[in-house]
Amino acid sequence: MARALIVGCGCRGRELGSALAADGWAVRGTSRGDGLAPIESVGIEAVEADPDRLGTITDLIADVTVIVWLMGSASDAPEVNRERLESLLDKLVDSPVRGFVYEARGSAPEELLEAGAASVAAWGERFRIPVAVLRDDPGEHAAWLAAARSAVSGVLG
Repeated sequence: MARALIVGCGCRGRELGSALAADGWAVRGTSRGDGLAPIESVGIEAVEADPDRLGTITDLIADVTVIVWLMGSASDAPEVNRERLESLLDKLVDSPVRGFVYEARGSAPEELLEAGAASVAAWGERFRIPVAVLRDDPGEHAAWLAAARSAVSGVLG
């Protein structure tokens, strides 16, 4: 069974996680702590992790097939879509992770999200690991969810 790790498992992440679970995926969602109960309430494994502290993320990837980086609205922490993201990608090369989905829309500055998308694309090409970039409007919930669900499945071919 494939497992997805959703980093930044807020409202949209919980929707995606529920949809993936219905598709047969095992799903783990992260929160900095205060969002664990809502994650658990939709039947997703909730874990405390902070994308600003990459060790808390890398501790969770031993059995993960796809990482979904839903940090497009992390406007208060720009480093999670640049320095932290790039450091994480470097660590994933020697891991079981076989796909990466990056959210490039949200309230974070567009140029920051596009730079993150470029880093993800370059990493995927360099290491031949399938990646997908979500550019659908998160405000359009149904379309965003369909695109995200498709992206997660798509990176595994």
